[in-house]
This record gives sequence, C-alpha cells and structure tokens, in this order.
Amino acid sequence: MTITRLEPEERLTGAVIYNGLVHLAGQVAEDASLDAEGQMADILRQVDALLAKAGTDKSRLLSVQIFLADMSDMAAMNRAWDAWLDRNNKPARATVEAKLANPAWRVELTGIAALH
Repeated sequence: MTITRLEPEERLTGAVIYNGLVHLAGQVAEDASLDAEGQMADILRQVDALLAKAGTDKSRLLSVQIFLADMSDMAAMNRAWDAWLDRNNKPARATVEAKLANPAWRVELTGIAALH
C-alpha cells in the first residue's frame, strides 16, 4: 500500500494517508494572538483544507483529540467546535489539558478521517 504525505515540513507532515485513512498531525493556530475560540476556528479551517487536499471532509472524521493549554478555555473552544461540527457525522472525541510547545497556543487538535 502507498503512503502519501501532505504538506511536509522540517519535522513532520501535515497529514499522512494510508490504508484508506487520513492521519492529521497536531494542528495549531497560525495566529497565536487569538483567544481559544479564534484559535480553534483557525485550526478547523486548516483541518478542512487538509481533509479536502486528501480527498475527504469533516463528515468522514472518525476520531479527534483536542489539547487545551488551560481547561478554562473549554467553553470558548467548544463554541468554535459547535459552529463547525457536522451534526449528522460527529467523530469520537477526547479533550485533555496539556502543556503545549508554544506558550501562546491555547489549542491543538489531531484526528483521523476515512477517505471517500
């Protein structure tokens, strides 16, 4: 089976496609000055773009892991999530508090989606 890597960077690849699945790298906001809601909305736009590049979309998300620098940002993050979510095709999801690599990052997200 072929492994396809999308948007390779110095230390990681934005997404890896293998065996009918798209594995997303940890996605963080391009604008770290935003609040948690803004960062999450920015991340979700990136997820949409990566999934489209892979040939799928958010309706095919199987699982998502969300990392928050501070759990007090949960409500703000969820506002962006709820506005974006495909209500008919919700993925399995876990949200945890974690120290992120850049102190300005409030949210990081990774996930796995199925191809069409």
